[in-house]
Parts: sequence; C-alpha cells; structure tokens
Amino acid sequence: MRFGVNYTPSTGWFHHWLDFSLDDVKADFEAIAGLGLDHVRVFPLWPVFQPNRGLVRPKAVEQLGHVLDSAHEFGLDVQVDVLQGHLSSFDFYPSWVQTWHRANIFTNPDVISGQKLYIRTLAEELGERPNFLGFTLGNEVDLLTESNPCTPEQAAEWIDTLLAECAEAAPHQPHVHSEYDAVWYESEHSFLPEHAANKGAMTTVHSWVFNGTAQRYGPMSPESVHHAEYLVELAKAHAKDPRRLVWLQEVGAAQPEISAEQAPDFAEQTLENVLTCANLWGITWWCSFDVDRALVDFPEREYELGLMTTEREVKPLGEVVARIARTTPPAPAERTPITLHGDRPSWGPGGAFFEEWMALARTGVRASIELG
Repeated sequence: MRFGVNYTPSTGWFHHWLDFSLDDVKADFEAIAGLGLDHVRVFPLWPVFQPNRGLVRPKAVEQLGHVLDSAHEFGLDVQVDVLQGHLSSFDFYPSWVQTWHRANIFTNPDVISGQKLYIRTLAEELGERPNFLGFTLGNEVDLLTESNPCTPEQAAEWIDTLLAECAEAAPHQPHVHSEYDAVWYESEHSFLPEHAANKGAMTTVHSWVFNGTAQRYGPMSPESVHHAEYLVELAKAHAKDPRRLVWLQEVGAAQPEISAEQAPDFAEQTLENVLTCANLWGITWWCSFDVDRALVDFPEREYELGLMTTEREVKPLGEVVARIARTTPPAPAERTPITLHGDRPSWGPGGAFFEEWMALARTGVRASIELG
C-alpha cells in the first residue's frame, strides 16, 4: 500500500520550472518525507520542456533528473506526468500545436511523433533511477477533448501508442494514463471506462466531490465521504482482470465546497472508506503545498488544497493524512455485489445507480459492482 502526495512546489507553483531552485525542491521533499509519505507525483510543463516539436530542452530534462535524485535522498519515489496539459484549471500547450500551427494532440501524426520524442528523451534521463515509478501520459487529458476532439477509437489508439512508447523507452515500470471523472459519468465522452480500466499497468481514478456530489448531498454527506471508495469499485467493475490494481491518484478537500474546518474530518472519513477496497495500489493526496495567493486567477478551490502552507507548515489536514499514512491499513472489507445498470450519467451524482450504491453505504453495507 503506497501513500504519497501530488507535488505542488511551495514556491512558484508549477512555474518553478522557469526559475528552478534545487534548494527549494529539497526543502519541499524533506517536509513531505516528514509526513511519512513514500512517493510524489511531479508535473513537467509541456511547453517548458518541449518548446519545439524537435527540441526537448536538455537543461529542463537535467533539472527533472535532479528532482528525482533529491527525492531519493529523502526516501521518496517519483511518478512523472508527461503532457501538461491540464493543471488546476489552466491548460498548457506548446506553441507548435497552437494558433497558426493548430493541430489535434490526440490525432495529428506529427504531434504524436513529437510526444513520442518527449517520452523517449525523459526516459533516457530517468529510466535507470531507482526511485522512478514510471510515467502518466498526462494529467486528466480528457479535459482537452473540447479543443482536441476525437472518437473513442482515436482516444484508444492515442493511449495505446504512447503507452507502448513508454514501455519500450522505460521497460519494467508501471506506466499509466489518467482522466477526470467524465470518463465514468458523462455520456458521449470519447475516453471510455474500458480505456481507463484496462489500458496501462493499473487503473487511475481522480476523486473530487466538487463534481456535484458535495453541492447536491452536502460536503460531509455519506455520498461525499464514500465517493472515492465508489469510484474505485466502479473502476474495478470495468476491469477484465479481476486482480487489476487501482491507484487513487488524486483525492483532495477543495474549498469552498469543503471548508478548512471540515477538511481534516473529510480526509479521515474518505481515506478510512477507500482503504476498505481490495486491489488498491496506493493513494496520492492532492496536494503537497498551498498555492501562493500572489499567483492570481486560480479558482478559489485551488489555493488551499495543500497538506502544508507555502511556508511548509503542516496544516490540521496534513496531520490527519500523515497519521493515516503511518497506520497499517486494514484488511479489505467483505463486499455485497450489486449489478451495474444504466448509462454513464446514471453512475454519477444524482443518477439512479449512484444513489442505489450510496443507499447501501448509508446503511453500512460495503458494495462491490459487477457488470450485467
């Protein structure tokens, strides 16, 4: 059972790549390790690392290598997201897929050739490091389909092509891809549950209750604190391999839906519930440090998600997550199977199947999900 955190630098957010300070990174990792966590997920910015289709900046790649080495000093493994892509409501594209050079990042052969070069170049730097945990293709890439439309078949081909590149460039690592919950809840969405649950080394799920769950049912409702558990079980239902692992790659307590005062209790209940799931590879909390309010134009919920402040002070939320991370997880719970029915909207907040599963949770029944 792995327990880590998505690394948002305490200084400069992800713009730290532009003014890179290894001393700041080391101080951040020392603070993260002090919470008893064992891994971080890090986010190179695609336009910073690959400003031209034929150029992956050697200095940026070298700095990423230093990040892994520094993490290793503090006993932290590192999982690297490649194509950012989407982060905290901002989208980052290199200029060679925008404006006069606009090209679809999921279907254009030239763009895909550039993405493969990027993966290979990072793998050459990182692949032999003992604390490298592999690649995620990009963070919640399905959020980019509005401006880069694709069919389900094209989405599957893109995932397969880049995962194959990862496997060839850095074999024996658990390479994955990630989507936000539209993959489970939205009809006509081109990234499908079958993609999420069967492609890559394991399934990743991102659990956020500002998706309508907290608004509809309440921030501390059973629906909210069981949401991560529900998503893990829904993902497992779609896996062809019943032993396939699921990684809760993102979960967090976002304001204003969950207040700062509610966040520790929300985290405790959410983690206690999801830790009852079988085949759970690990949990990676979002995120390590708050965002400095000197950085403007973020949605309000993005500023205070951290386990620690920008001064690296541990918040009550961080104390709870640290305590649970240091505790031996319980044995998986016995579960009552129920059959999945309806379409994707019925599986999401307010949907018929969602409410059926949650009605059982309200009575203390732990339900698994089976395909009909």
